[in-house]
Amino acid sequence: MPHAQIEVRRSWTVDEEIAIIDAVHEALVAAFRIPVGDKHIRFIEHQPHRFAAPPSLSQPDYLTMVHIDCFAGRSVEAKRRLYREIVERLEVLGIPRDQVSIAVRDLPVENWGIRGGQAACDVDLGFNVGV
Repeated sequence: MPHAQIEVRRSWTVDEEIAIIDAVHEALVAAFRIPVGDKHIRFIEHQPHRFAAPPSLSQPDYLTMVHIDCFAGRSVEAKRRLYREIVERLEVLGIPRDQVSIAVRDLPVENWGIRGGQAACDVDLGFNVGV
Protein backbone atom coordinates (compact mmCIF):
# COMPACT_ATOMS: atom_id res chain seq x y z
CA MET A 1 0.00 0.00 0.00
CA PRO A 2 2.40 2.68 -1.12
CA HIS A 3 1.45 6.25 -0.43
CA ALA A 4 2.38 8.62 -3.25
CA GLN A 5 2.50 12.38 -3.41
CA ILE A 6 2.83 14.24 -6.69
CA GLU A 7 3.96 17.87 -6.54
CA VAL A 8 3.79 20.21 -9.51
CA ARG A 9 4.59 23.88 -10.26
CA ARG A 10 1.79 24.66 -12.69
CA SER A 11 -1.95 24.32 -13.08
CA TRP A 12 -3.44 21.32 -14.82
CA THR A 13 -7.07 20.70 -15.71
CA VAL A 14 -9.04 18.32 -13.50
CA ASP A 15 -8.86 15.66 -16.21
CA GLU A 16 -5.09 16.14 -16.53
CA GLU A 17 -4.63 15.87 -12.75
CA ILE A 18 -6.61 12.64 -12.72
CA ALA A 19 -4.52 11.32 -15.63
CA ILE A 20 -1.29 12.16 -13.78
CA ILE A 21 -2.54 10.42 -10.63
CA ASP A 22 -3.62 7.40 -12.69
CA ALA A 23 -0.24 7.29 -14.46
CA VAL A 24 1.65 7.10 -11.17
CA HIS A 25 -0.79 4.51 -9.83
CA GLU A 26 -0.51 2.36 -12.97
CA ALA A 27 3.29 2.54 -12.69
CA LEU A 28 3.09 1.31 -9.08
CA VAL A 29 0.82 -1.56 -10.12
CA ALA A 30 3.17 -2.54 -12.96
CA ALA A 31 6.48 -2.20 -11.11
CA PHE A 32 5.61 -3.06 -7.50
CA ARG A 33 2.74 -5.44 -8.37
CA ILE A 34 0.40 -3.87 -5.87
CA PRO A 35 -3.33 -4.64 -6.14
CA VAL A 36 -5.14 -2.41 -8.63
CA GLY A 37 -7.49 -1.17 -5.90
CA ASP A 38 -4.60 -0.07 -3.68
CA LYS A 39 -4.62 3.62 -4.55
CA HIS A 40 -3.29 6.19 -2.05
CA ILE A 41 -2.13 9.21 -4.04
CA ARG A 42 -2.18 12.94 -3.37
CA PHE A 43 -1.74 15.65 -6.01
CA ILE A 44 -0.41 19.00 -4.82
CA GLU A 45 -0.11 22.09 -7.00
CA HIS A 46 2.28 24.79 -5.84
CA GLN A 47 2.59 28.33 -7.04
CA PRO A 48 5.95 28.53 -8.83
CA HIS A 49 7.43 31.00 -6.34
CA ARG A 50 6.77 28.43 -3.57
CA PHE A 51 8.43 25.55 -5.43
CA ALA A 52 12.00 26.34 -6.39
CA ALA A 53 13.43 24.66 -9.45
CA PRO A 54 17.04 24.33 -10.54
CA PRO A 55 17.93 27.09 -13.02
CA SER A 56 19.33 24.43 -15.35
CA LEU A 57 15.88 22.98 -16.11
CA SER A 58 14.77 23.66 -19.65
CA GLN A 59 11.05 23.70 -18.72
CA PRO A 60 10.79 24.43 -14.99
CA ASP A 61 7.00 24.81 -15.13
CA TYR A 62 6.84 21.08 -15.81
CA LEU A 63 8.96 20.11 -12.81
CA THR A 64 7.14 17.18 -11.22
CA MET A 65 8.28 15.53 -8.00
CA VAL A 66 6.91 12.14 -7.06
CA HIS A 67 7.46 10.90 -3.50
CA ILE A 68 6.56 7.32 -2.66
CA ASP A 69 6.45 5.91 0.86
CA CYS A 70 6.29 2.13 0.78
CA PHE A 71 6.93 -1.00 2.76
CA ALA A 72 10.60 -1.96 2.72
CA GLY A 73 11.49 -5.01 0.68
CA ARG A 74 11.28 -4.01 -2.99
CA SER A 75 14.33 -4.91 -5.04
CA VAL A 76 16.50 -2.37 -6.80
CA GLU A 77 15.23 -3.77 -10.10
CA ALA A 78 11.60 -3.17 -9.06
CA LYS A 79 12.52 0.42 -8.21
CA ARG A 80 14.25 0.84 -11.56
CA ARG A 81 11.09 -0.46 -13.26
CA LEU A 82 9.04 2.02 -11.23
CA TYR A 83 11.21 4.97 -12.26
CA ARG A 84 10.96 3.98 -15.94
CA GLU A 85 7.22 3.35 -15.74
CA ILE A 86 6.55 6.71 -14.11
CA VAL A 87 8.56 8.82 -16.56
CA GLU A 88 7.22 6.94 -19.59
CA ARG A 89 3.61 7.37 -18.45
CA LEU A 90 4.05 11.04 -17.54
CA GLU A 91 5.82 11.77 -20.82
CA VAL A 92 2.70 10.66 -22.71
CA LEU A 93 0.83 13.34 -20.74
CA GLY A 94 3.25 16.08 -21.81
CA ILE A 95 5.67 16.07 -18.87
CA PRO A 96 9.22 15.80 -20.19
CA ARG A 97 11.29 12.97 -18.71
CA ASP A 98 14.03 15.31 -17.54
CA GLN A 99 11.52 17.32 -15.51
CA VAL A 100 10.51 14.35 -13.32
CA SER A 101 12.16 13.58 -9.98
CA ILE A 102 11.20 10.48 -8.00
CA ALA A 103 12.03 9.58 -4.40
CA VAL A 104 11.18 6.22 -2.87
CA ARG A 105 11.26 5.95 0.90
CA ASP A 106 11.31 2.38 2.23
CA LEU A 107 9.76 2.05 5.67
CA PRO A 108 9.71 -1.08 7.83
CA VAL A 109 6.24 -2.65 7.94
CA GLU A 110 6.11 -2.16 11.71
CA ASN A 111 6.16 1.61 11.04
CA TRP A 112 2.76 1.51 9.30
CA GLY A 113 -0.57 1.53 11.12
CA ILE A 114 -3.26 0.07 8.84
CA ARG A 115 -6.67 -1.60 8.85
CA GLY A 116 -8.06 -0.11 12.00
CA GLY A 117 -4.82 0.65 13.79
CA GLN A 118 -2.93 -2.61 13.38
CA ALA A 119 0.79 -2.74 12.73
CA ALA A 120 1.27 -3.80 9.11
CA CYS A 121 3.68 -6.51 10.25
CA ASP A 122 0.72 -8.17 12.03
CA VAL A 123 -1.56 -8.19 8.96
CA ASP A 124 -1.77 -10.43 5.89
CA LEU A 125 -1.21 -7.78 3.23
CA GLY A 126 -2.58 -9.91 0.42
CA PHE A 127 0.41 -9.22 -1.86
CA ASN A 128 4.14 -9.85 -1.94
CA VAL A 129 6.36 -6.90 -1.02
CA GLY A 130 9.52 -8.71 -2.11
CA VAL A 131 9.32 -8.04 -5.85
